[in-house]
Amino acid sequence: MSVSKRFNKDKVTVSFYIRKEAAQDASEIDLVCEHNGWQSVALKKQKNGTFRGSITLPVDEKPTYQYKFKYTFEDGSVKYDNDWDAEAYTPSPFGGDNSVFSVEAKD
Repeated sequence: MSVSKRFNKDKVTVSFYIRKEAAQDASEIDLVCEHNGWQSVALKKQKNGTFRGSITLPVDEKPTYQYKFKYTFEDGSVKYDNDWDAEAYTPSPFGGDNSVFSVEAKD
């Protein structure tokens, strides 16, 4: 999994990419992130088995955001997992860790 960022004046577009191996045969993967109150944002499954998606955020609202991925499988089961390649991790109030990405431009 990886996160890439594209900065534009006062906004940043954060793109998420989940490799086929990291997708764990999920039929759907959603981004759940504090930027929108932990509401699911669907990632799009690609023909090669990877998943992609992006969100746009203001750069001056907060320096970092926490997130996880919600995996849904064919049998209807659900699993939450961190980004294997996250910039950082922070303790979750529900146990375990959450992934973290920053939205500050690096000079």
